[in-house]
Amino acid sequence: MSRTVLVVDDHEDFRRSAGALLDAEGWQVVGHAASGAAALVAIERLRPDVVLLDVQLPDIDGFAVAERLAAWPSPPKVVLISSRESSAYGARLTHAAVLGFLAKRELSGAALAALVD
Repeated sequence: MSRTVLVVDDHEDFRRSAGALLDAEGWQVVGHAASGAAALVAIERLRPDVVLLDVQLPDIDGFAVAERLAAWPSPPKVVLISSRESSAYGARLTHAAVLGFLAKRELSGAALAALVD
């Protein structure tokens, strides 16, 4: 069964490459968003199973987007992603309303599945 994912990142090249990678590894990428505000609109419209959410976005950071999603009646599963290592976020990451974190260089369909399954 295919799982749906929305890729949220402010860099178009990363959105494109992450989408292609996840598509090739059995995920159904249903959309992309370049900002936190656009992500919230897309999530409400597309209802993905999983949101791959960049921490650093130009408007609302990934932590704030995840917190807003956690208040929804049926929120998607959220995995934060960053070009930085998890240690850069410390306790903030520990207390985030997400299933996990991946450094961008670690992204794979299997790594994402390991966090959300």
